[in-house]
Amino acid sequence: MALDVIIVRWLLLVAAVASVLVAPARAGAGAGLAIGFYNETCPNVEELVLEEMRAIVHKDRSLGPALLRLLFHDCFVRGCDGSIMLKSKSLKGERDAIPMSISLRGFDEVERIKAKLEDACPMTVSCADIIIMAARDAVYLVFTAAQRQFALLLSAPWIDFLKLNESTYPFSLIKWFLPMLQTNGPRFPVETGRRDGKVSSCADAENDLAPPGANIVDLKTYFSFKSLSWKDLVVLSGSHTIGTAQCAAFAADRLYNNSGKGVQDPTLDKKYAPDLRALCEPGNLKDKTPAEMDPGSSYEFDLSYYRNVYSNKGIFVSDQALLDDRWTHDYVERMATAESPDEFFADYAAAMINMGRMEVLTGDNGEIRKICSAWVD
Repeated sequence: MALDVIIVRWLLLVAAVASVLVAPARAGAGAGLAIGFYNETCPNVEELVLEEMRAIVHKDRSLGPALLRLLFHDCFVRGCDGSIMLKSKSLKGERDAIPMSISLRGFDEVERIKAKLEDACPMTVSCADIIIMAARDAVYLVFTAAQRQFALLLSAPWIDFLKLNESTYPFSLIKWFLPMLQTNGPRFPVETGRRDGKVSSCADAENDLAPPGANIVDLKTYFSFKSLSWKDLVVLSGSHTIGTAQCAAFAADRLYNNSGKGVQDPTLDKKYAPDLRALCEPGNLKDKTPAEMDPGSSYEFDLSYYRNVYSNKGIFVSDQALLDDRWTHDYVERMATAESPDEFFADYAAAMINMGRMEVLTGDNGEIRKICSAWVD
């Protein structure tokens, strides 16, 4: 990646984040949050989270998208308060809601990061903030297969001799190039200062999360109820550029029983449909077979999601529904035909900050938990 492109991208991200931070808060959203909230109490928190996230995604790159999804589910139910982590003996917590109980992942990884931070800064950093930072770094640390092989190569024993003197030309060059070779997504500032919620409700999760079969009217309603805009909707939907979805989440709506009529969704590209049918078994409502949400590019944070949606290859009904509204349609079209992801990256940073402000607990509200997955009952 050319240096001038990196500089332009960084400036756009800074401008986007600054515009959100100086804008008037919507109904007090995000009051008490700040970039660098832990500067005095846990100054290395973001570096520690990034270090753990590197190790996590190097071992299993599918955990990056999983942790990003975990953030969405946490924030849309009772706000970004870490309540998605709470466990319920009676199976009535957020993480017990269908279909989350089947497919949601990343709980152990949040606990791993929490343990690291407890060693460095006991009872200081909330689980809610850990989820936010981990999700941000998940976007930044997206690996293609080739990049992962390069990273593994650099961790091989033969490279150790270069580390004997880190000022040597070969090692300093590797250190300079490695971040660009390891990542496809943007890294942007996030606000911190959240505290952890004490309530986790399965019913709330089932009511507050838009189903994958939602139409555009329902999607905009769900987002509006959370004080998010149509632009937040279409930009955050771009998260589907990475990761996979289980057949159970989309096969009925898109392939076999659209609108309860026993037919394929007429909006689905007819050349793409056979590929999905080859993966997903008809009538199996518990089919865990994974399908790429962004075929051929599911570990690159890029614009191909929008190109797929624009070509009627969105995996969910809710993806394809973005073409059914003037404003979201225009954004999808613009991103699908864009030569650079810079606008999307800047918009994504701003939308993530907006989402991260939803119904947060700050100050004396909530708590700081030592163990994120505590029992709620």
